Amino acid sequence: MHRREIASSRTPFLLTLGLTLAAGLAFAATQWKTAAAQSKIGFTGTQAGAAFDGAFERYTAEIRFDPKDLPSSRFDVSIDLKSVATKDKDRDAIIKGADIFATDRWPTAHYVAEKFTDQGGGKFLALGKLTLRDVTRDVPVQFTFQPDGVSAWLKGSAALKRLDFGAGQGDWKDTTWVANDVKINFALRLQH
Repeated sequence: MHRREIASSRTPFLLTLGLTLAAGLAFAATQWKTAAAQSKIGFTGTQAGAAFDGAFERYTAEIRFDPKDLPSSRFDVSIDLKSVATKDKDRDAIIKGADIFATDRWPTAHYVAEKFTDQGGGKFLALGKLTLRDVTRDVPVQFTFQPDGVSAWLKGSAALKRLDFGAGQGDWKDTTWVANDVKINFALRLQH
């Protein structure tokens, strides 16, 4: 083979390598890390007709999001249910117990979203699935994405019914004392 033929045979390979590297860089540009100290995943429930707030102190959030590349965006969030905190130890024990979260059997809730819709004005809709107590259901999440250089805020909420996931056995199936509706809310500080 002549030197010119070798060079021309390498051109497709070099072009493919270059495109692969460029695609890798584009993929890396949308990957975010969560600043845990500034972030929060919480919920609001209703007990005896009064709203109460809770939060999860331990979770992992793998966020890949780019408003200009929604098809390759993805949320993958795992929540340690044993870390629930509502500022009431008795209530926390009941929530972790066998009739609500059953954390000894199912210690983690898992949310994955791979479909996103731009709703305009910096607002988005994630169409994902939540698994809680080994029950998986569709849970849409409304959120905003506010970038500011190398950081961004991802803030949003979702509404769900706890009994759809079996989070309410025995006496807790009755919604007179604890309402079925729960609102999830989050504010994640993201960094490159």
